[in-house]
Amino acid sequence: MTTVHAPRRIAPAPPAPRRSPIGLVLAVVWGGAASVIALWWHDTGSVVGAAGWLTGAGRIAGLLCGYACAVLVGLVARVPLLERRIGADRVTRWHAMAGRYTICLLVAHVVLILLGYATQDGSSFLVEALTVVLDCPEMLKATAGAVILFAVGIVSAGPVRRRVSHEFWYYVHLLTYAAVFLSFGHQLALGSDFTGDRPAQAAWYVLYLGVAALVGWFRILAPVRLNLRHRLRVDSVHREAPGVYSVVLRGRRLDEMKARPGQFLRWRFLTEGMCWTSTPYSLSAPPRPDLLRITVKALGDHSAAVALLRPGTRVWAEGPYGALTADRRTAQKSLLIAGGVGITPLRALFETLPGDVTLLYRARTAEDLALGGELEAVAAWRGAKVLYALNGPHGRRPDLTARSLCAAVPDLDAHDVYLCGPHGFARDLYELLRAARVPDRRIHHESFEL
Repeated sequence: MTTVHAPRRIAPAPPAPRRSPIGLVLAVVWGGAASVIALWWHDTGSVVGAAGWLTGAGRIAGLLCGYACAVLVGLVARVPLLERRIGADRVTRWHAMAGRYTICLLVAHVVLILLGYATQDGSSFLVEALTVVLDCPEMLKATAGAVILFAVGIVSAGPVRRRVSHEFWYYVHLLTYAAVFLSFGHQLALGSDFTGDRPAQAAWYVLYLGVAALVGWFRILAPVRLNLRHRLRVDSVHREAPGVYSVVLRGRRLDEMKARPGQFLRWRFLTEGMCWTSTPYSLSAPPRPDLLRITVKALGDHSAAVALLRPGTRVWAEGPYGALTADRRTAQKSLLIAGGVGITPLRALFETLPGDVTLLYRARTAEDLALGGELEAVAAWRGAKVLYALNGPHGRRPDLTARSLCAAVPDLDAHDVYLCGPHGFARDLYELLRAARVPDRRIHHESFEL
């Protein structure tokens, strides 16, 4: 590792971390699930016989599935409380987990209800399924919604998603809204827990209409307002390293956007071949009132096309999002660890994070050090320290261990650690930091790989 020192430092400010609302959000979600089960319990008398047990279990699964659909959509409504205080990566993982639960509950609901009806009527499973779908009100639409949800679940499964384009996965995923809309009517029309129970019906309407309002405001109206106000365009494109380019974006009153170092926005470049894809890229410099900058590594067709953007290209942005900010700081000292293009959000934090800051930058070669000159200039200006972990002769990887980290950064366990890089790199560094006795609450990381 090589080091750059400088004589001056930014005066440390007392850390004032904001309390995470994770506990409150989880309590609300699980409290809602408990209320759904209580609704079934209140409306259910004695359960008798195999048919009663099967249909009862099917009703519970159906109620929970309907509730999970609302939670599933609410998690991706891009509500600032979730995206900026909890973190987009954690919310994305919650959404993926909720999706798996929803599909499992849907399967359980369909199978158990049909088995219960078939047992009660003395008919076969297939005959009962056809009867329910063709004769019961709202069931044709509900069946279409179930098929769509199954299709979304299949496309979102890891082995399938890795083989399809991001655009295909994204647009299939959007069909979840149609599936929820199609299935809503049958929940009230056939759900015995809602029949004649006006308060329960009203609560269900409030739940679904509330989630729809969040989606309409934060995913549609707020982005429209942002882009009409700021009118972003590409100002210039600069090569930083092999396959790595910075895009400078110019707009109006960008300080009103309240973007912060460490955050990202979702960018849609309105040019041929790129306007159908919205991709998250982090700010790679502190935002200015008239300029923003992102730095992108060519990892696919869309990111590779960034290098070809022309000045004047219009840009549609959504955000800012992300919780990898100074709000997570709990100590007077910070260590920033970047792997590859993970340097982008940490470059902005390196310039602005208060206190004693050290940056560790992992790359294959010196040529791959994107923004390296800027990092050294910032280090010289603020009295910080930069460590580079580069491959040795013949491509030998540097010796990164808990011991070497502690030797390079004294009192490592007294630092907040901001970590950004590829999934495998971040996972390995997290294990090294834990082995070096860095408390979990002081390791701050955002990832967008499920």
